Amino acid sequence: MEKLVDSCKSYNKSASIELVFSNNPEASGLIFAKDNNIDTSIIDHKLFDKREDFDHELDKKLREYNIDFVCNAGFMRILSEGFVNNWFNKQLNIHPSLLPDFKGLNVHQRVIEAKTDISGCSVHLVRSGVDEGPIIGQMSTNIETNDSEKLLAKKVLKLEHVLYPVCLKLFSDNLIDINGEEINYSKEAKNLLDEINAIIPE
Repeated sequence: MEKLVDSCKSYNKSASIELVFSNNPEASGLIFAKDNNIDTSIIDHKLFDKREDFDHELDKKLREYNIDFVCNAGFMRILSEGFVNNWFNKQLNIHPSLLPDFKGLNVHQRVIEAKTDISGCSVHLVRSGVDEGPIIGQMSTNIETNDSEKLLAKKVLKLEHVLYPVCLKLFSDNLIDINGEEINYSKEAKNLLDEINAIIPE
């Protein structure tokens, strides 16, 4: 989330972060948002008996702020089909694997156990299925024989910090065209993705 905020202050002038929302009152991102003069909102999901009731309140809050699109960053709740449909093609998510492989939780542990040679992260449009939806961009890293779950998580997180702001720019600058469940890329979009995939974050 912090990298998205920073990118909107620097090179992505077509997007601005208007609201940082969390269902966790202790989320550190709320402090960062306040320090950067961004409005925050907390809705504790534990106060609701039904998932749909929580999602309804979240939807209301987003519309109160006239939000155009949503970026999930560390938001671990599965949103209801109704909410996803209300924000269809207006909600991005980042996942710490090369989708469609390793959807769901405990990704790095499962990747290590599977003894795969490569992992990474994916930014995609949200659909009602877990970690499903058209993929906008991906970055990858090699898995070394001595990589632990913790080491792999650090490597992938560095990739996420590069990939997510660029994918937000592609989305907010209309550099991609969403055609059903397919993404069509402009030449500029392809160039930006090629550039970051040539980067090895320090």
